[in-house]
Amino acid sequence: MSKFPLFLGPCVLENLELAKTVAGFIKENVDSSYFDLHFKGSFDKANRSSIDSYRGPGIEEGLRILEQVSKEFELKTITDYHHPDQAEIVAKVVDVLQVPAFLSRQTDMIVSGAKACKKNNSKLKIKKGQFLSPEDTLNIVDKATSIIDPEMVFLTERGTSFGYNALIVDMTSFEIMKSYGVRVIHDATHCLQRPGGLGKSTGGRREFLMPLAKAAIAAGADGLFLEVHPTPNKALSDSTTQLELEKLPNVLEKLMTLKKCVDSL
Repeated sequence: MSKFPLFLGPCVLENLELAKTVAGFIKENVDSSYFDLHFKGSFDKANRSSIDSYRGPGIEEGLRILEQVSKEFELKTITDYHHPDQAEIVAKVVDVLQVPAFLSRQTDMIVSGAKACKKNNSKLKIKKGQFLSPEDTLNIVDKATSIIDPEMVFLTERGTSFGYNALIVDMTSFEIMKSYGVRVIHDATHCLQRPGGLGKSTGGRREFLMPLAKAAIAAGADGLFLEVHPTPNKALSDSTTQLELEKLPNVLEKLMTLKKCVDSL
């Protein structure tokens, strides 16, 4: 049986110390025999609400941190890229390239990412934009799979905006997007966001993480993306939605108990 893809880490790479703390906890407390583990951290949060918000250490320092984490903790890594010219640079370091939701329709982003993945034997993970229906992702998949095989592509469900300051997860999206021949990941923390809900920052509803994640597993999600932080309320990005690191093992245990039940049906 193939391992369950799991993408874990802080929203933004704040510093090397934080990255090592989170990676070390993941290595010690998450079962790598069951999960296909990836450490996640963004070197640049290019779509922050406010001009004053912390964006990250930048591509050079960010990739250095990710490379060090990968070597020291023997973890696969994933990070976002924000411009087609960054794809090849990022693919040389990480195992999975991630296309941010707001850039998911940009053909040059998908094509450059797919080409970089093919050259470097990486995978491409594309977040479905909040403005897209599940059916709209077929064109995205076609762009990527014109260059790389479907098994190298992940789509990610992170909620859809039907109004102001709220995201709704359409549980039918998992089966619809899976029908296009790729694996579909549930973004268990970004779907909790209330975009712009705090004026100069994004709000969130962390208390709904488990109900939505359980529903996504039951609806057929192939993997999970979870942002975690030792002290979420002090995080420099997405402080209202990240899961407290120490709660991670209990959350995963409950979700995987459900996953095994779903698989047995």
